[in-house]
Amino acid sequence: MAGKGGKDSNKPQKITRSTRAGLTFPVGRIDRHLRKQSVHNRIGAGAPVYLADVLEYLVAEVLELAGNAARDNKKRRIIPRHIQLAVRNDDEINKLLGHVTISEGGVLPNIHTQLLPVKTQKQKKDRDASED
Repeated sequence: MAGKGGKDSNKPQKITRSTRAGLTFPVGRIDRHLRKQSVHNRIGAGAPVYLADVLEYLVAEVLELAGNAARDNKKRRIIPRHIQLAVRNDDEINKLLGHVTISEGGVLPNIHTQLLPVKTQKQKKDRDASED
């Protein structure tokens, strides 16, 4: 009995389903939550893998757009405001998250056209004359 302690080197390393699928999102955890939430435990083996892939894609898409919004605002850290701007400026993601409220996200900058001052012909002529 030589008590080596630690792991047995003869055992093969466990490979997670996330690694097999080439994903970052945890397939096992999603599978557990699907089985816990479902009335029946009859969930196919591919369902959690597919769901993890879809979630990973959506998160990557939103984070890319939010990173672009952060860079436009000269920031290096993504805050909820950047996520709000990213989601609301993208048509497809906005349709998906249309009824979602993002906490601390604010609103899109928008001024209704009827609230803007009316430009008359005289103001345009005066402005053109001053530029020349």
